[in-house]
Amino acid sequence: MPFPLPRPLVLRAALALAFLGGASCAALAAPVAAVHDAAEQQKQAMLDTMRDLVNIESGSRDVEGVERIAALIGERLKALGGKVEILQATDISRLDDTPERVGPMVHAEFKGSGQKKIMLIAHMDTVYRNGMLKDQPFRIDGDRAYGLGIADDKHGVALILHTVALLQKLDFKDYGTLTVLINGDEEISSPGARATITRLGADQDAVFSFEGGGAEGRLTLATSGIGAAYLTVQGKTSHAGARPEGGVNALTELSHQILQLKDLSKPEEGLKLNWTVAQAGTNRNVIPGQATAQADARALKVSDFDALERTLQERIQKKLLPEAKVSVKFEVRRPPLEATPASRALANHGVAIYQELGLPMKVIDRASGGGTDAAFAALKARGPVIEGMGLSGFGAHSNDAEYIQIPSIVPRLYLAARMIMDVSQDKAPMK
Repeated sequence: MPFPLPRPLVLRAALALAFLGGASCAALAAPVAAVHDAAEQQKQAMLDTMRDLVNIESGSRDVEGVERIAALIGERLKALGGKVEILQATDISRLDDTPERVGPMVHAEFKGSGQKKIMLIAHMDTVYRNGMLKDQPFRIDGDRAYGLGIADDKHGVALILHTVALLQKLDFKDYGTLTVLINGDEEISSPGARATITRLGADQDAVFSFEGGGAEGRLTLATSGIGAAYLTVQGKTSHAGARPEGGVNALTELSHQILQLKDLSKPEEGLKLNWTVAQAGTNRNVIPGQATAQADARALKVSDFDALERTLQERIQKKLLPEAKVSVKFEVRRPPLEATPASRALANHGVAIYQELGLPMKVIDRASGGGTDAAFAALKARGPVIEGMGLSGFGAHSNDAEYIQIPSIVPRLYLAARMIMDVSQDKAPMK
């Protein structure tokens, strides 16, 4: 159980000692106790919310399912007093695999009495196919709650809802605006939501993203960017035996292009380009008139993707077969999330908050995996963006194996509420 909670008596004794230690400690002790008690009170309700969310199938390509879960989330946010709207994507980035329709977003705004603007983000879509729920319903087994999409990222939605509820129980309104944005197409690279996330993120003093918080407790400040390159060669078909010289062999040109594009990776800098898929030809006895290839790209900096695309365009101009037509398309499926001094400072404040509960937490400031919507929020952000605010869990994208750790609920509610409170009251470092 990686997130053992302090026993109530131990916590209260620690707070009493803090009170005896002096006025400065006493000022901290009372609100800490109140927040922790409020988090405890939200625990069962949050489990119930996760059950309700899991029980609505919402695969990214099941737009009707995403609309159903969006309606439920919207109702919950409205009941909490938010100004709520269901946003349909209008500025859609058409990626290679973007469906004709994508799911909506839920946008809510809570007005406070302060100055700081804070945004909380998560996603409600999953990777699962419609119909799988009947065989894998929500269930609790010991310290784990299982369910399709519970770790990625329905728990994050529930955590946001109950963090807002917790703040209301405390009558805390010292923020200027508290914005909630729940995405409906994250698992297909957010083609419909990315523009909205970036636009709203640019206007915030801090953004907290509620993807999972790791098996042993962490906050994440950096994620890899994900890109894709699509290489197309147009040649000319001809009979391979009777008149091969009458054709332009697209496969030959494609091979030449891949060979001259194979050295663009810079692993020491986190830039990777690997050609992974290729297709050419229709029949053994026909000179292929078209050939295509795809590459997976990863980067740690936005500028690396820009430079890679320029290099690809420059290199393909050097052809082996002058009559072949060669083109390359590069798409950024997710930009990298880069750590900043501001995000490091705020994350370290989160570590100190966790230490109040006697719990360790790591800060990951070097990319080690796939990207998230936090990267879109950070593209034009003026303030820190923190990823990994969610619960501990495991098994994302895994049938019948996806779960969250129930003992992490109270600590993460406490962390989220305290981070919002401290940012709102200028008690957290932001530079």
